[in-house]
Amino acid sequence: MSDTLKTTISTVKRGPKRAQYDVATAHQIIDATLLCHIGQQMNDQVFVTPTCHWREGDYLYWHAHSKARNTHGAVKEAHKVCINICELDGLVLARSAFHHSVNYRSVTLFGVPENIEDYDEKVRHFELFINKVSPNRWSQLRPVNEQEVLATGLVRIKIDEASVKLRAEGVIDDAEDMDWPVWAGVVPLEKQWQPLQQDNHQNETYPEPILPQAR
Repeated sequence: MSDTLKTTISTVKRGPKRAQYDVATAHQIIDATLLCHIGQQMNDQVFVTPTCHWREGDYLYWHAHSKARNTHGAVKEAHKVCINICELDGLVLARSAFHHSVNYRSVTLFGVPENIEDYDEKVRHFELFINKVSPNRWSQLRPVNEQEVLATGLVRIKIDEASVKLRAEGVIDDAEDMDWPVWAGVVPLEKQWQPLQQDNHQNETYPEPILPQAR
């Protein structure tokens, strides 16, 4: 795999100074997040579908119903999709409306989805996904059955065409505005899981699940 994800399509035109194309940074953001948005075009209509994702090696994976647009439909059409992953890290409050911004981490990926049909490989990846949501949880669950595996589609794209954009800095104001009498600075956003809410159909006490690090 190339050390750069930069291609003609993935090259950032607006805000190129915030763009990166290194594989390691893209992988880091993909692994630290759970939700992506998949953009695809079918019958001259653009659709964007939110879904959970995970990574193994050089591939980004996602799942949905086996007949869903973003799995079965994406593979059937064999068109390139565009996937965005973005995390908000803070508000940047400037002295003027024009210079307000946000701190964020974002990856935009391009690729043609590939269907994974092998039964055992699908089960292995479902385990990877569940353990990303809650580490070591798969082994505690009721085993999946054949009907569930067949009803779930699994697709992937290779991570070889993408761009990273991020902002992690303070206010950038015009020199003539520096004395304007209003608070200016960064409001960091810190994410954390809230207290667990056990299913009210359970009467027994069970060990609490392990939660992924909120980032």
